[in-house]
Amino acid sequence: MNTPTKAQAKDKMKEAKPWVRRFGRFGYMAKGVVYGMIGVLAALAAFGPGGETTGTSGALQSIAEMPFGEVALWIIGIGLIGYIVWDFIKAIKDPENEGTDAKGLIKRTGYFISGIIYANLAFGAIKLASHTGNAGSGDSEKTMSVNLMEQPFGEWLIGLIGAIIIGYGLYELFSGVKEKFMEKFKTNEMNAKERKVALISGKVGLIARGVVLCMVGFFFIKTAYTHDANHSKGLGGALDELASQPFGQFILAMVAVGLILYGIYQIIRGRYQHMNFGHKGK
Repeated sequence: MNTPTKAQAKDKMKEAKPWVRRFGRFGYMAKGVVYGMIGVLAALAAFGPGGETTGTSGALQSIAEMPFGEVALWIIGIGLIGYIVWDFIKAIKDPENEGTDAKGLIKRTGYFISGIIYANLAFGAIKLASHTGNAGSGDSEKTMSVNLMEQPFGEWLIGLIGAIIIGYGLYELFSGVKEKFMEKFKTNEMNAKERKVALISGKVGLIARGVVLCMVGFFFIKTAYTHDANHSKGLGGALDELASQPFGQFILAMVAVGLILYGIYQIIRGRYQHMNFGHKGK
């Protein structure tokens, strides 16, 4: 039996890469659908009865109750697996050239944490679709903190994760403000209307999600400081906190619109983002 040479193995990897890349594109779109649903539910809660602030797990539950919800959950669950794979590739292989300096390592660690969080979400979607369980009693972020609290040095790990989430939230916020995200799109393949939609949805969406992520990170750090997992809140908890502030309904409405636009932005990413893993620029 012939053992494949190193060159042959490399060629095989090159053949596989375009499929991984397309799977990742599908994952961005699935993530966009979930965030769009979170935004819609938050908007309904802000503008009147008929909706509630919720996180990713709650969004899946709402999708499950819709016509053809089971089919949609299968598509979302499988799609999110593609997103998870791409997150891990970004963290380990660094196709986006983030580098190994402090900023690059923080971003790559953020990709890895994101992969773990969305793995829990994908598993929840598939469980709901196959009627083998529910999507969880709360956000995946809260589940993670509760599990970590039981581990040695769990509080330190939770605090570190909180700091990384805040760092990534600030990165997304400033990326939206400065419109740097447009550099990642294949704008030469987009028409004027598509570029405008990408710019507006990305700018507003990233600012909104950046604010919410900073709040989620703060809750992680508070959990680590108090040694009490009950202080941990995920996306739904962050939205609840916003709604409880003075002019909370107005603030929640703005963030809800931002999250809907973030969902649209993710769908556009799935179609037009540079994903240089395989054939360049595909």
